[in-house]
Amino acid sequence: MIGREAAWCLLTEFTQSESLRKHALAVEACMRACSRKFADGSTSAESGALGLSEEDLWGIVGLIHDFDYEKYPSLEDHPYRGNEILKERGWPEVIRRAIMSHAEYTGVTRDTLMEKALFACDELAGFITAVALIKPGKSLAEVDAKSVRKRMKDKAFARKVNRDDIVNGATALGVDLDEHIAVCIQALQGIAGELGLDGTAAGSHRN
Repeated sequence: MIGREAAWCLLTEFTQSESLRKHALAVEACMRACSRKFADGSTSAESGALGLSEEDLWGIVGLIHDFDYEKYPSLEDHPYRGNEILKERGWPEVIRRAIMSHAEYTGVTRDTLMEKALFACDELAGFITAVALIKPGKSLAEVDAKSVRKRMKDKAFARKVNRDDIVNGATALGVDLDEHIAVCIQALQGIAGELGLDGTAAGSHRN
């Protein structure tokens, strides 16, 4: 059965890093939020055939998009090795294609809204997390779109995050960048506890 539980098991089988698991959860949350807000039905047939809602399909794609990265981090391997593993295990084309499309260098075009959303959420989820970590309370509750936009202009901050990918991702998705950032912040605030960004970590350091 292809479902959220199977996706989580796959992720944890290949990914031991807590930070990579948290990134996966963050992208999943953003993808679910985007599905609720922007889904146009272009993946409804595929999700229905799998016995999933569109939101679940989008979420699963977000959860496992980097599942092979810890074991196979090179450009030659990721996400190609992951794609091979998914194919061997019977994961459907709609999920495999979306994951292949999130890397610019694979040559797989982003055609559906789900594929465009994955690209638009991936770097942004990591960036929002980075912004939360420098807040006094290390809490997502302290993050808003304005603070994210401000940090995007600071080239020295989270320099590994490609700003162009964030901007171009929202454009391709057809949404205003500030709106997209706000949607993703709200999505991450909903799982702040799982991400360790609900303010309790900062509180324990102070005690």
